[in-house]
Amino acid sequence: MTENAYRVSTTETSFRIVEAIRDEPGSGVSQLARDLDLSKGAVHKHLQTLADLGYLVREDDGYYLSNRFLSLGVRARKRLPLELIRPVVRGLTDTTGHIANFIAHENDRGVYALRIEPTEDMPTGIAEGEVAPLHATAGGKAILAFLPDEERADVLDSSGLSEYTDKTITDRRELERELRSVRDRRVAFDREEFQVGHQCVASPVIGRDGEPVGAVSVTGSDYHMSGKRLEEDVTGLVTSAAKSIENDLLSR
Repeated sequence: MTENAYRVSTTETSFRIVEAIRDEPGSGVSQLARDLDLSKGAVHKHLQTLADLGYLVREDDGYYLSNRFLSLGVRARKRLPLELIRPVVRGLTDTTGHIANFIAHENDRGVYALRIEPTEDMPTGIAEGEVAPLHATAGGKAILAFLPDEERADVLDSSGLSEYTDKTITDRRELERELRSVRDRRVAFDREEFQVGHQCVASPVIGRDGEPVGAVSVTGSDYHMSGKRLEEDVTGLVTSAAKSIENDLLSR
């Protein structure tokens, strides 16, 4: 039996609604039903249940996420040693003038667990807690490259290698060649593969078991992050930052 066979459709629908409201605060029943291709009756039942549980707030005819989600996020982040990670990521932002991230490895995905943005850089619209596709982001590829062979194959089999831009690597063989290079250099690049106009460089953080805990990355506009700036200057800072976190974790 495949893993997807265990998925509960009602739970999946509730989270689709929650994520839709996250992206479009104030959405009402009709809009959600249209956007998610669900009946108004089904949407209303999910909304009412989530509101009764305290996870949604209704204002007029629109719904918003409740601050109750904060307690879940705070507890989830306690799994990470942010006291070690945050100063290093903050230092990268201050030094490079670009967005710096720590992408955590969770199951078969990467998650932006920490994201520090300078005010002067071009915003990307990505927020903490959002998923970083493993095949289409520098941090994701840094994680993917260091997974055990069987686990990496399973992730690639199930992901479908979705195309986010016309530069996303969707060919399995091409991606595997790039991942071999990432393993050799401990550096991964995203050249507008996830978002048009943004480039990124990342390096993995490897745990005691030899598997990736996550990755450190720096993202900037293609205007500011290209050529020597991307290939050498920022790359050196990112690899040093990742190694610093890795050494701190190993010494605990």
